Amino acid sequence: MTKKVVLATRNPHKAEELSRILNEQNINLEILTIDQFPGAPEVIETESSFVGNALLKARALALHTGLLAIADDSGLCVNALNGMPGVLSARWSGAKENIDEENLKLILKQITDVPQVHRGAQFVCAAVAVFPDGTELISEGTVEGEIIQNPIGVNGFGYDPIFRPSGSEKTTAELTPAEKDSISHRGIALRELAIELRNIIS
Repeated sequence: MTKKVVLATRNPHKAEELSRILNEQNINLEILTIDQFPGAPEVIETESSFVGNALLKARALALHTGLLAIADDSGLCVNALNGMPGVLSARWSGAKENIDEENLKLILKQITDVPQVHRGAQFVCAAVAVFPDGTELISEGTVEGEIIQNPIGVNGFGYDPIFRPSGSEKTTAELTPAEKDSISHRGIALRELAIELRNIIS
């Protein structure tokens, strides 16, 4: 019987990403999302760290569903903005519509006069798994890079079109899903989490 895991997201991109990474580790889990659980709590991210916010979501979902719950929290940390937007990345612009585009535009506007040499940034992700018995697994991933002048690429989501990983000539929005998984902050964190999961549930 296939075991089930609930992912704390309504974002189909994240579900697809987790599915690919679990398959890499030969982990046979049926991935469900919040949309499949009417009445699932809408958790407000009140913590000041990525790990804290991820645990808030996973704990609430494990309690509500009685299933293994996986959650992540991630964001863009821009050196010229003292590490912001950080945990506020998803709602940086405060926009109600086209939020990814508006967030991206605001970041570019805020560092418009910053020379390229000082446009360093990091994508950071914390991924956690919480079992119904209270067991918790935590992993983190970081990818270094820089913010470019103008968006390039149509793959990915969020800040991908303006982030160029160190050592790459492409933005993360120009990479294929497999290429992005291999270097991305979320890919790194989820892969590490998947290895820990395999050791427990195999």
